[in-house]
Amino acid sequence: MVLRVSAGRMVGRDDELGRLLTLLDDAEAGRSVAALVSGDAGVGKSRLVAEISQLAAGRGFTVLSGQCAELGDSVPYLPLADALRGAAQATGVRDALRSRPALRLLLPEGGEGPAIDSDRSGLARQQMFGGALGLLAELAAAAPVLLVLEDLHWADGSTRDLVTFLSRMLHRERVALIGTYRTDDLHRRHPLRPVVAELKRLPSVISVDLAPLDPSALAEHLMATAAPGRIDATELNDIVARAEGNAYYAEELLAASLMGDPVETNVLPAGLASLLLSRVEQLSDATQQVLRAAAVAGRKADDELVRAASGLQAAEYEGAVREAVTHQLLVPAGTEGYVFRHALLREAVYADLLPGERTRLHATMSSLLSEEQRLAVPGTAAELAQHCLASHDIPGAFAASVRAGQEAERLGAPAEAHRHYDQALALWERVAEPEATAGLARGKLGLLSATNAADSGDIEHAVYLLRRLRHLLANQAAEAGQDAQDASLISRIGERLAFYLMLLDDHKAYIEAAEVAQATVEATPAEPPTWQYARAIATYANTLVGQDDYTLARELAERGLAAARAAGAAWVQADALVTLGFLSNREGRNDEAIELLTEAHEQAREAKVLGVELRAAYHLARAHLERGDLTVGGAIAYEGTRRANQTGLGLAPFGLDVQHLHFQCHFADGKWDHAQEIADGFPVRVTSAAEAYLSSMALFIDVARDNPAVAERRAWIEPFWMSQGFDGFIARGLLAEHALWQGDTEQALADAGIAIDLVNEPPWEFNPSAIRPATIALSARADRAVQARAAGDDDTVSAELAAAADLLQIAREGAAFPKRPKFILGPEGRGWLARAEAEYRRASGENDPQAWQAVLDEFGPAYAYETARAQWRLAEALAEAGRRDEAAEQWRQAAQTADRLGARPLRRALDDLARRARIGTAEQRGDGEILAALTSREREVLRLIAAGRSNREIASVLFIAPKTASVHVSNILGKLGAASRTEAAAIAHREGLTSQPSGR
Repeated sequence: MVLRVSAGRMVGRDDELGRLLTLLDDAEAGRSVAALVSGDAGVGKSRLVAEISQLAAGRGFTVLSGQCAELGDSVPYLPLADALRGAAQATGVRDALRSRPALRLLLPEGGEGPAIDSDRSGLARQQMFGGALGLLAELAAAAPVLLVLEDLHWADGSTRDLVTFLSRMLHRERVALIGTYRTDDLHRRHPLRPVVAELKRLPSVISVDLAPLDPSALAEHLMATAAPGRIDATELNDIVARAEGNAYYAEELLAASLMGDPVETNVLPAGLASLLLSRVEQLSDATQQVLRAAAVAGRKADDELVRAASGLQAAEYEGAVREAVTHQLLVPAGTEGYVFRHALLREAVYADLLPGERTRLHATMSSLLSEEQRLAVPGTAAELAQHCLASHDIPGAFAASVRAGQEAERLGAPAEAHRHYDQALALWERVAEPEATAGLARGKLGLLSATNAADSGDIEHAVYLLRRLRHLLANQAAEAGQDAQDASLISRIGERLAFYLMLLDDHKAYIEAAEVAQATVEATPAEPPTWQYARAIATYANTLVGQDDYTLARELAERGLAAARAAGAAWVQADALVTLGFLSNREGRNDEAIELLTEAHEQAREAKVLGVELRAAYHLARAHLERGDLTVGGAIAYEGTRRANQTGLGLAPFGLDVQHLHFQCHFADGKWDHAQEIADGFPVRVTSAAEAYLSSMALFIDVARDNPAVAERRAWIEPFWMSQGFDGFIARGLLAEHALWQGDTEQALADAGIAIDLVNEPPWEFNPSAIRPATIALSARADRAVQARAAGDDDTVSAELAAAADLLQIAREGAAFPKRPKFILGPEGRGWLARAEAEYRRASGENDPQAWQAVLDEFGPAYAYETARAQWRLAEALAEAGRRDEAAEQWRQAAQTADRLGARPLRRALDDLARRARIGTAEQRGDGEILAALTSREREVLRLIAAGRSNREIASVLFIAPKTASVHVSNILGKLGAASRTEAAAIAHREGLTSQPSGR
């Protein structure tokens, strides 16, 4: 009897199926979502995703489905390639692939790809990621997309990173992503574990854990699977009890029970592996041989490959395959191969092979896969390397590992390329003529391994490898002499080592980088001109920029530019031009900088060197921004952002930077709805320092609009404050502003103080970055001084004024920038410095309108929000001076801007001023009406505000977190229309809401 697995209604998975159907609803509505479906092997993950895939297809989704395999950890992007190959014939997918050459490399006819030896490493993976993101976005524009990636516990590192990338970057596209993995395979050090933990933190990702089926559901499933009347209740209950909710185990128990003559269930094999093998052993010898060959083939078994490996004649082979398919051990997959019905079955057959039998079958597979036609298919070289190792063919494994590394590098999978190159290096001594076999020297192979380690994010390991390699080659050169080729290789190794040392963000590493770069330039022949020599000089110049040795850096950059021109290396020329433009900007020659950076940007575009292009775009946009030319700067940053996202470099160096510059330009010029749209794309639940940096930038508008996201962003950013490469300066300064808008001067001073300390660089002290947080702290001191002066507290006034004077001195020192005396402060910096001067005057009791007019003049009309903030204070100063009509006009302009921008805290402050000074048109509402809108918890918090408690004290009394207290205070100010805690306290006193709640 042959068991027929039911394709009817699923049982026992209504809740899980319902959650995945909601996922499809979200995708259709334009909310990108993802689900991680987990469970033990055989529990029904594949059955569930097959059901949801069928339902999605019925709803008009484009369904892409791919599987990982046990060899997949060395085959880059295997499930993505599987999904694309399966859907490549569909018109929409075919058209989308046509414009994305990086993705076409995953297909058998994909072509050669870019040359590996161009030494422009680091971007291929991002381009692959960008291609995948763009493909899904394009497909989703026509119809919602479901992407299914199964068995992620076998995924390669690049696939794991791609899943994380897509889960973070997909926002409003009509895309649903489902990944499955085995929970019983995830041991403590499994590489998927941290990925799963990271993904589960994202708001767009849900987790669907498949528990064993309950007995009634499993019994219903088995009754639907077996032919009517073929199993009685006793047998059914016995199988249900033994299967313990595992659907696949239950199906196999049922199949074994129904095959042949009736047998007692108590003689069935005890374990699943034995049970599966008992089914295999009942088939013909030829069919068993086919199954053994298919098990060794690993992933989707190619029909021709399995036939050749089985050693059977065509007719005998056809009959054997038909028997395996009829008994549902093999299932047709596409038009050219088969897969085992379940991976557990393949594992059982493979584990049952005898050692010699396994070795011989792997050797046969190696021989078959060595054909050039097969090796042209992406992933084959990695499989060949595994088969050669399993059959003890060391030379074959060595050659295949080198080829697999080269293929992985072309595909943009540096982690897998590094792994393959490292494996080849480990086998080097065991091969008779390794250099002839590999087609490259050992040093070059080591360089490829190190650069790919760096490109995969492991900079420290790359530095370690290059240090060893440089030492080894130097010793060999000293002993045997060196020719030009050796000198070129040593130059490249030294240059890369210096470059990676700079990326470590460590002072000692920077010193070593300069020493290595200098030695590399001195050891590299200048004639004939080569791009290696030009790049070595350019890198040396960059190491000196990091040490602020601008004179020698400029001299070297000019030498590098001349050497690059002589060598015809356009991309090195562009890189040198960026360095020269950067130096001109730092030395205060901004017009010259813009001219050089514009040339570099155009040249990098023509040379198609994305990394240099983005570096040039960032510095060019920043130069325009510093000059106050927001329109041009914004356009350049937008184009850089578009290019970065288009090519998958959004989170790469300078791809990240042009994104935040694009946002900053629109935040500054008052196009806040667009700025908010950009900021909403910056992740909130951050999982890396790069994401934390973007989230910090989003605080500009979230704080200015008092968006609820402020508290959540802070909670997710905080863990990164002490991490390497992220100091939290931007976040601290903006959170100080947030606290100040709430009237919490204590918290504002704490956050601003930390921000100031972060830019204190002895012996030079402060740079222009210190001006803004110093000014925010000055504003807090001024508020305190004003309140103390009103209360007649002269001692507090004196203390606050002394602290304000210290802060003003910090702002002035930052503007002077002692470290770079040629630096010229731009309009934004001058505006903030003028505000610091005005705030000090306010703190001293001389709120001078002329001081605030100077702030307006320095910022100029281009900076919409800062103009409105200055007009608010100018209106206040004019009102105090009795110039009410002028005050009303400034108030009116500021209110219009605040309303247009949606700057709620500023509008509340303006309303407060209007009520106090009787100018403007603040909404007049009875306080009792406002208090009615407060919740009971908010009333408790308001009582404590009225009692003068800080957020920390409120949290302690009410047994809540300080962040929660901060959120309550923000909500209260919004509902009361109060500009500060002081005004909120006044309302509470007028309404009699001052009795203390229970607590300490």
